[in-house]
Amino acid sequence: MTTNPEVVRLETDLLILGTGAAGCGAALAARRAGVKTLMVDKGKLESSGCLGGGNDHFIAVLGTDEPDDTIDDLVRVHNKPGSGFSEKQIRDWGALMPDMVDFLEGEGVHLLHNPDGSYLRTAGRGEPAWYINIAEGQKIKRLIAKRLRAMGADVLDHVMITRLLKKEGRIAGAVGFNVLDGTKYAIAASNVILALGNSCNRATTNSTGNPYNTWHSPFNTGSQYVLAYEAGAQIINMDVKQQATLIPKGFGCAGMNGINGSGAHELNALGERFMPKYHPQMENCPRQFQISGTHKELVEGHAPFHMEMRHIDPGLLHHLQYVLMPGDKATFLDYCEQRGVDFAKAPMEIEIGEIEFSGMLATDDNYETTVPGLYNGCVFYTFSGSLCSGYLAGRSAAGRLAPMPDLGSLEEEIQAEFSRISAPLDVKGDVISQEMFEASIRQVMSYYMGYVRNEAGMKIALERLGFIGTYKGKVKASNMHELMMVHEAEHLLSSSRLSTLCTLERRESGRSVYRRRDYPEKSEAYNGKILAVMKKDGRPSTFWL
Repeated sequence: MTTNPEVVRLETDLLILGTGAAGCGAALAARRAGVKTLMVDKGKLESSGCLGGGNDHFIAVLGTDEPDDTIDDLVRVHNKPGSGFSEKQIRDWGALMPDMVDFLEGEGVHLLHNPDGSYLRTAGRGEPAWYINIAEGQKIKRLIAKRLRAMGADVLDHVMITRLLKKEGRIAGAVGFNVLDGTKYAIAASNVILALGNSCNRATTNSTGNPYNTWHSPFNTGSQYVLAYEAGAQIINMDVKQQATLIPKGFGCAGMNGINGSGAHELNALGERFMPKYHPQMENCPRQFQISGTHKELVEGHAPFHMEMRHIDPGLLHHLQYVLMPGDKATFLDYCEQRGVDFAKAPMEIEIGEIEFSGMLATDDNYETTVPGLYNGCVFYTFSGSLCSGYLAGRSAAGRLAPMPDLGSLEEEIQAEFSRISAPLDVKGDVISQEMFEASIRQVMSYYMGYVRNEAGMKIALERLGFIGTYKGKVKASNMHELMMVHEAEHLLSSSRLSTLCTLERRESGRSVYRRRDYPEKSEAYNGKILAVMKKDGRPSTFWL
């Protein structure tokens, strides 16, 4: 390693970008294999990623005598045409689940048990009773981090990666900067794992108008996709992997899955339990159907909405309010105190939250993307999916190391990226703030890419997002924190453009949380078809797989 006051150059066998659940899974596998591992994140390992806020469940099939508790059942539920998953990937996930359950419990994660010693598992979102309940979920990240540091994983906290490096068609490393002191990094690596999170938040908001009051981490602004796109990787399903959830009114948090799965009734302003009209599984249906059903009730004037839970067993009700919900967001009980929320005394007011734009890197059964040497640690969703797919990517990448690349021939590219990183600090004259720049993106996405869309509106969105992009050189940063946020906003803009472009290509409704007004029905023509996008001749190119 060589250093000076401004630049640090590093080498590692396996470079893991992102230290959330997926990155932790990847590092665990790599260190078990004895491979030199460097984890990098703009946050801190102990609190980074969506898991940093906590979690109330871990999905696992365990091969017991309980119904639907085999890997075959997991495949049956998840191996859908067009999902982007292969059957082998799903089976790999299922085979790894018991090992990860043992790992978590061994590190002190408080997985809940029934009196007979079995795990307390509940159903969720149209899936069988696979969800192991967790108490004190806000401690999970610190427990995992302690183990990874003890295992010798090298960690760079507070470093944001802004560019992947390629040499002779293969990933060779990455460039980034420390968001606290501005130190620049050029890192050479045999293999790189992208584990920066499938979600892209802050493109729309909930009723508070606060873009940081989000369901998942507000600091996920699409870097997983933008870095891969710029490196030439194929991205799939940005047209359908867009999701939202119900949240307590004015309080962005996870945890509603446990409430739905425990038998809560969603009521409209007329006091009607309306979800039976929209799905046979009612409130415990796949998330998109509850969102679309609630939105339809909203536009018909049937708001506000409440969750009625007083009929639920008192012990379970106490568990939901005082164990599961605070495990997802530690301030939930503060919210309850301020709003006077008591599940046992009155229904809780809820609302539809922000839209979370997403997608998936096209990934083979070795968890490698379409760019050699670049692996995908974010194949599946949820805590379980992230930890396990990160582990599977880490295991594969650790076993397929390439020779260490020499970055000498890339020095001009590296220096150009260093200059681009710092440029917002030097903007003078007619400047705009990061807040204004990012708020403009949100205004366009909320208006034209909301829960109901059409072709004309999405074309206008692309034009206006393009116009916003012409102002990138005028966005001013006055310190390192603002510099990080400028680069986050640029990633948000790029990811929003890709999501809009891809949605424009899917002329149907019914496979995601949104409805196209001009194509309101599901079309069989899209059955099993996957839309991909990649950079070609400097521009995004879409095509069907």
